[in-house]
Order: sequence, then structure tokens, then C-alpha cells
Amino acid sequence: MLLLISPDGVDEALECVKAAEYLDIVDVKKPDEGSLGANFPWVIREIRDAVPAEKPVSATVGDVPYKPGTVAQAALGAVVSGATYIKVGLYGCTTPEQGIDVMRAVVRAVKDHCPTALVVASGYADAHRVGCVNPLALPDIAARSGADAAMLDTAIKDGTRLFDHVPPAICDEFVRRSHDSGLLAALAGSVRQEDLGPLTRMGTDIVGVRGAVCEGGDRNAGRIRPDLVAAFRAEMDRQARVCGNGARGAH
Repeated sequence: MLLLISPDGVDEALECVKAAEYLDIVDVKKPDEGSLGANFPWVIREIRDAVPAEKPVSATVGDVPYKPGTVAQAALGAVVSGATYIKVGLYGCTTPEQGIDVMRAVVRAVKDHCPTALVVASGYADAHRVGCVNPLALPDIAARSGADAAMLDTAIKDGTRLFDHVPPAICDEFVRRSHDSGLLAALAGSVRQEDLGPLTRMGTDIVGVRGAVCEGGDRNAGRIRPDLVAAFRAEMDRQARVCGNGARGAH
């Protein structure tokens, strides 16, 4: 299981650099613009320059509307700016067909520029609260559009968490469907250390966190701390040993 950490800017990215040995992917987002809020192209570039070259940089392109052209341009902007994981939050897509339209446009825009970049179709565990596509539709949307990964996060950051909306059994089904389609499965949404056992057992490929490695567990007011990143990784490694999954990066 890979650890993805989401700083909100260059200063926090430098804190991630201090903990680079404990994390796998640095994710650029802008939390005050939403769950998968897009940051500025120049911020992506600055973070790419600050992070060790061997660490991939991920960038969100926003909680997007059903506007395939607009979203494709945004995704191209992210990959041109140096991101190699491009995450799209299908917030405004109410049907799988709309999600496929958006993601096919994104895949073409990104892969035409950088064939090795990974495209992530992201949905929301609390989709019922915002009216977007069902979480279990995401693996099929990702597969049919040519994306590389399916991800679940939470749309509304009000203290509720991934498993509050999608219990472990449904997350397990999400991971299974993703793997059956040849996709990576990523899970996020106020994930805490105590969630790592079930996430590891179900074979999650990427776990995304922010609040869990911020002071006071606060994704907005707290700042990322290297010691909390190290502690989170230590628990990930412990769960991997318990589950017999071997060392990190095994997937």
C-alpha cells in the first residue's frame, strides 16, 4: 500500500520533503476549494521542484462539473505543470455515462502529452449527499475510459469519514472491482491510523491522507508534521506485517 500525502502549498510540501522516506506520493490540492480542489499550476511546478525527483507528484484538477472540454484542459494543465498522477473528482457527473465522457477526454489530453502519466477517476463515498455517481460505479467508469486508477474520497469535509458512508464491506467490493478491471484502487476520506487494518486487508493500493498527519488532526487549521507522517507509515508497515503483505510498495 502506497502512502499519498496532500500538502496545501509549497511550505507544507517542504515538510513532506523532511519525511520523504516515509511517503510515496506528494499530492497537490487546494483544500479551501473543495475535497479535490485544484491548486495553481505554478504551485504544482514549485512542489515538483521541491520534492525529490524519485517521488511522484499527484495533482487534483478539482471537484469538476460535467464539462469534458473544460476538465480536459485542466488535466492537461496539471500534467504540463509536472504532475504524473492526475486526479479528477467527478462531482458534477450524475450518471456513469457522464463520468465516462469526462474521463475519456481527460485520458486523451493527459496521455497525448505524457503517455506514462497515471489518470485517476475519483468519486465520493458520500455521493448520496451531493447527487453524483454511485461509488461502486467508479471502477467501471475508470476502466471504460482508459484511466489507470479508481479512487474514493469524501465530498463534504464535516468530520464524517470514509467508513461512515461506505462501510468496509463495500470498500472491499470497490477494491475487488478495481483490481478485476486491472486498475489501482485508492481510498481516502479522513482516514485515520485505526482504519489501516481493514484497508490493508482488502488490498488497497494507495491510501490518501491529510488530516491524519496534521497537527490536531485538523486538515484545515493544522499543518502537516513530519513526525506524524512517520508515525502513520509505521502503523502502515505494522499492518502490512500483520496481514502478511510484506514490505511497502509490494503492490
